[in-house]
Amino acid sequence: MPRPDVERAVSAALASVIDPEIRKPITELDMVDEVRATDAGGVAVRVALTIVGCPASDRIERDVRAAAEQVVGAGNATVELTVMTPERRAALTERLRGGRARGNPFGPGTLTRVIAVTSGKGGVGKSTLTANLAVALAARGLSVGLVDADVHGFSIPGLLGLVDEHGNAARPTRVDDMILPPVAHGVKVISIGMFVEPTEPGGRGSSVAVAWRGPMLHRTLQQFLTDVYFGDLDVLLVDLPPGTGDVAISLGQLLPNAEVLVVTTPQPAAADVAERSGLVARQTGQQVVGVVENMAGLPQPGGGILDLFGSGGGEEVARRLSVGADAPVPLLASVPLSVALRRGGDEGMPVVLAEPDDPAARAIEAVAAALAARPRSLSGRRLDVSVR
Repeated sequence: MPRPDVERAVSAALASVIDPEIRKPITELDMVDEVRATDAGGVAVRVALTIVGCPASDRIERDVRAAAEQVVGAGNATVELTVMTPERRAALTERLRGGRARGNPFGPGTLTRVIAVTSGKGGVGKSTLTANLAVALAARGLSVGLVDADVHGFSIPGLLGLVDEHGNAARPTRVDDMILPPVAHGVKVISIGMFVEPTEPGGRGSSVAVAWRGPMLHRTLQQFLTDVYFGDLDVLLVDLPPGTGDVAISLGQLLPNAEVLVVTTPQPAAADVAERSGLVARQTGQQVVGVVENMAGLPQPGGGILDLFGSGGGEEVARRLSVGADAPVPLLASVPLSVALRRGGDEGMPVVLAEPDDPAARAIEAVAAALAARPRSLSGRRLDVSVR
């Protein structure tokens, strides 16, 4: 005998099942093909996955069964998994893109705040800071994406724990021409490290060298912005390679509306190279919104601070970048040297989550708070208004 009340109740319960890659309810993605009450008092659910071999299939099946059993009782739900047809999958990707043609959704006019993190030279902890900042913003309830644009020195997957036991980065899922980024600690992440192959079976992916020149670097960054489905983001962080090379210039062309965060060390000599990265960003029309001083001293057992890398570099960079700017460029935080910060990077567990009371974690939280509270500028944005 048909039991439409049970079928409606199960269908409603399935709205709580979230596709772990697309991050939307499976009912909204039109993945539920059938909910049918059985003669034995149970229910049979058929769900269409986006692709063959979907890596999230086990989790989706488990979550669908759990949701259905909340209505019909434990052991009374069966789940069948099928795969979408190419036509249906194409319709889904078009719907996810909002009917818009493929293109960069983060250019002028975007409602997403784009923050590029740059440094004049390597070794200043820029990527570690970016990873922790992304997680801190996500913990505030914001929808956050992270592009690891440090093509030659990618490290974001390891810093966020998106690696296997061999150090190989997690692979994104492809749905036709759409790339679904892995998610770590609430942050959607894409990195060139997710596309390179290990040097040998069982080898470590991090040992692979990427020897690319300007045009290929530009195309890769463009593909990250156009083909990766981030969904609706509040913030997109971009971890740039150190210096003022091809990727920094490409970013200025692709994301002229980006806000730039400059990372330096306390060493006064570092101010020169850090200033250059901010000036190049400004030349492309981007706005420098702040400076973060990393490695700002090592707390001592007696309560003092050991300035291993000197002092004053962050303030000097902020002072120099304020010259000729529309508004003063602030020093947002000085992040002290921290064993917990280093350990969190090695273990893939950001310090802002693992040890939030650590001085470095508190300093990074201060940067997140400052950026989250900063009003958005309408400069360079297209306003869809008309005069009658």
